[in-house]
Amino acid sequence: MGIETRSHHRCFGGKMGFYAHASVSTGTDMRFAVFLPPQAEQRAVPALYFLAGLTCTEETFMIKAGAQRGAAALGLALVACDTSPRGLNLPGEADSWDFGVGAGFYLDATEPPWAGHYRMASYVNRELPALIEAHFPVEPGRRGIFGHSMGGHGALVNAFRHPDTWRSVSALAPIANPTAVPWGEKAFSNYLGSDRTAWRDWDASVLMARAPRLGRILVDQGLSDQFLETQLRPERLDAAASASGQSLILRRHEGYDHSYWFIQSVIADHLAHHAEVLGL
Repeated sequence: MGIETRSHHRCFGGKMGFYAHASVSTGTDMRFAVFLPPQAEQRAVPALYFLAGLTCTEETFMIKAGAQRGAAALGLALVACDTSPRGLNLPGEADSWDFGVGAGFYLDATEPPWAGHYRMASYVNRELPALIEAHFPVEPGRRGIFGHSMGGHGALVNAFRHPDTWRSVSALAPIANPTAVPWGEKAFSNYLGSDRTAWRDWDASVLMARAPRLGRILVDQGLSDQFLETQLRPERLDAAASASGQSLILRRHEGYDHSYWFIQSVIADHLAHHAEVLGL
């Protein structure tokens, strides 16, 4: 499991690095980013994994969210990966911004031609943590996951599907009920096929209503988000939590949209949430 170092940068007393490696899960080269806080020079630290939204890359969160200062103070490593395989040139994968390249939806596709490479769930839950823990001073088992929009969907879904992998979870403006909104319907029909019952295994609201309960989940949503009513539907998480007894803190913020300006405004609370659950 070798890695290629693309660049290193000193940041808040720690180290910001950008890397690439050959992925077994996707059969392509994948890029990822790691911020190591200054504490990592003395000991292994917990790691918090971020899943970005549609059209983003492994660089987006690290450049735009302003998370490194807080992570350095808390002693948290930050990890971000790309949002899909790249360079495959599959038919139709680059025809639209909300499907294919930059839009892997953090699931394992079952339909051709996607099934052979669009295996982002396997990548996020197994391959990437193993790679990080082999090459960086992070503590195995002390992992959190969070994300934005499509990545918020991915964080919630994969935390429910792999509760032994992720000890803490949160989301920012997640696609809460993808089986019932256009983004999810487009992605799932292509990646998973026409049987809508199979889609339910990748829907955060469905899983929250039926899956074993996780610890406390934090979700933030801006009320001026342009995708709120058509794509995100956070009220479905509220209903699912009520049905299952899942501990959910769903905070709604007047005037905030879907952008990284919103993420910057609440990122400190998410870092603190994960730090508390991870025992920092």
